[in-house]
Amino acid sequence: MDIEPAAGHGDLFEAVVSGEDDTVVRLLRSGIPAEATDEEGQTALYLAAVQDQPGIARLLLAAGADPNRSSGQDSVDLPLCGAACGGHAEVARALLAAGAQPDRREEFGYTAMTWAVQQGHTDTVETLLAYGASPDLAGPHGEPPLVLAARRGAAGTVRTLLEHGAAAKNEALGEARRWLGLDVEQELRRRLTSAYEGEFDTVTRRVEEDGGVTVVVELLGDNAPRAGDEQQTGHAAIATLLEAELGIQTPFAELAERALRCGDPDNDDWIEAMHVLHRRGDEETFQAASAWCASGEPMRQAFAADVLGRLGFQGGEKPFAARSLPVLRELSREAADPELIQSAVLALGHQGDPAALPEILRHAGHPDPEVRYRVALALGGLVPGDHEEAIGLLVTLSGDTDDRVRDWATMALAGVDADTPTVREALAARLDDDDADAAAEAARGLAMRQDPRATGALVRILADEDPDGYAYSTAAQAVEYVVDEGDRMRLERTAPRCR
Repeated sequence: MDIEPAAGHGDLFEAVVSGEDDTVVRLLRSGIPAEATDEEGQTALYLAAVQDQPGIARLLLAAGADPNRSSGQDSVDLPLCGAACGGHAEVARALLAAGAQPDRREEFGYTAMTWAVQQGHTDTVETLLAYGASPDLAGPHGEPPLVLAARRGAAGTVRTLLEHGAAAKNEALGEARRWLGLDVEQELRRRLTSAYEGEFDTVTRRVEEDGGVTVVVELLGDNAPRAGDEQQTGHAAIATLLEAELGIQTPFAELAERALRCGDPDNDDWIEAMHVLHRRGDEETFQAASAWCASGEPMRQAFAADVLGRLGFQGGEKPFAARSLPVLRELSREAADPELIQSAVLALGHQGDPAALPEILRHAGHPDPEVRYRVALALGGLVPGDHEEAIGLLVTLSGDTDDRVRDWATMALAGVDADTPTVREALAARLDDDDADAAAEAARGLAMRQDPRATGALVRILADEDPDGYAYSTAAQAVEYVVDEGDRMRLERTAPRCR
């Protein structure tokens, strides 16, 4: 039975909405029950779930709130479903840790998994699966999560479900292929206009997120939003993923055209096609990619370079490296398009052959920071200790205006098998870098060279940086290079400050 609203209950709900943890604690201690409801029968825990208040949710749970109690006048809404619908993964984690049943259904047969998958909230899907949610439990219309994720176009969600054993691969592949032939924006418009009567203007936005693009369509009436719908566009990546899972060998040209649909090497459509071809690693793929490198079309050449960069790499073997290297070197020499240069340079770096250094170094001063970033990446572990030109350019890149360039160039410089005053001074110049990762790499490089200047920087990083972060991890690993027993003991005893 619901606890009737009483004096102080309204204060509790206001504190939940405002995110006032201290006020919630005070009200609970004053006797306001954790199971309190408002005038509409909504529980404080449900409100905390939909408002993305994980700290308050934990306070209410610790005070006795039931994570499985339904909310609302008709008791139809579950806190876990409310959190999942909004993609509030931390709240969902708190509820599940407190005993929320991951596969429990609320009104109309919806589960938390259904809500999270339909909204493309991959982190929440991962959380639910980690706590035992079924990857195959059908939603209210009998469709399993993998099919819903394929329809949504959420490649990350599909990938997560597959990693946890989702079985409906053929059905999901059919859905992904169906959407490949549709215009997402037009479909959203059609759905909205058929659902709402009247004259409306429509506005479309495209949001880059989660390895792809989300299309958002809104209906406007009287210049105000009346309704909206959205969908992700990763159907090509999803089809590629599922075909690989099912052992379907899609031709190179078809996979490549899927990659070029997005025209973005950072998009899942591009990346999944590239990875499938890497793993395939056969002569046919090598010949096709080599031909595309000679096509004279920058985006086709960029995709082909990405494929050749790691073609057939497995267990340390690089079966096509010797034949790919001259193709990639020529491509790097001739390339003018920044996207193509990035792909060619990074592919050369993957070959691991210092013979590629001239074609990589020629782009070290490029005005585009994305190109310089790829140069810094490519040089990691590739520069011989006696290559003065390459070391000199790494020194220059370690002082770049772009954080990522400085970070990766400093890491590459730290790993060079050379110990000269020039290298040491360049590393020392980065010890106080605003980018903590770059500072940690510099400290590691100096520690490897037994330079006492590393100690102070390592102490600072170990004390101030997030223990789960890269800078802290790098500094902790660098301690092993410190030979002075007093310094090493000081470093080993340095504890992170409370945050």
